[in-house]
Amino acid sequence: MRFRMWAALFAIVVAAAATACSGNRPAFFARDYEYEEDLTLSLDGSAALVVNASVPALAALHGVSLNADVRSRVDVLKSQVRDAYTSPYADVVRVSTWTRYGRRFVGVRLRVPDVRALSKTQPFSWAAYELRDNGDEATYRQTISGGAAQPSAATGAGWKGNEIIAFRLHLPARIRWHNSRDLRTNAPRDPARGNILTWEQTLKDRLDGKPIAWSEDHRPNVMEVRMDRQSILYRTLWLFGFAFAGALVVLAGLIWLAMRRGRSETEERR
Repeated sequence: MRFRMWAALFAIVVAAAATACSGNRPAFFARDYEYEEDLTLSLDGSAALVVNASVPALAALHGVSLNADVRSRVDVLKSQVRDAYTSPYADVVRVSTWTRYGRRFVGVRLRVPDVRALSKTQPFSWAAYELRDNGDEATYRQTISGGAAQPSAATGAGWKGNEIIAFRLHLPARIRWHNSRDLRTNAPRDPARGNILTWEQTLKDRLDGKPIAWSEDHRPNVMEVRMDRQSILYRTLWLFGFAFAGALVVLAGLIWLAMRRGRSETEERR
């Protein structure tokens, strides 16, 4: 009986993980977003970017024209998405599609050589990206502007008015300050796992052009972070190196003591 229970639990976890990898993330693992940007940033400006969004949201926010019919051919939709996101400033790595709430969703994984040039592409022309050094810290800012790029796209989308959009940022260094706030309480949001921040807003507010955040100098629609200039990975490798060197020193000391004791015992026997 206990074996069956654990087997069933394992099957649920595996199924949920497979669903998450395909884009259909269960609500108990993560909130469902109508539009989501997930940016993994490096200190040199290169980045990996994943966009998960409904086809109507892409049209309404960016003016990207895609076939929203859930009965349309998947291969044709993927080709359209790839064409829309391919540019000299971003390489499309993978495109996926799924259906949720009766709407077609797409997922686009991009490799970005320099995030500061990303606004030169049509799907990200609504934003300005900044990454600069300020003494012993680095500052990242992402400013989004405007509201609905194609208001007519909201017609017939089946939205209820409570849909959420999100911008998630994976940072490479220790965070010193940020302006991410909880959507429900408006309280400052703690970074997840120490270096992941999320800004959320209702889709309706974004289409209406309402601010998603305020910068430290009171500019609207600015998502801002100050962080160390040294990578967390770099610091971790140094700590690991020091720990490993310390372990070698201790081991060498123990071997030396053992050899010295052995010589002493041999001399006493003589």
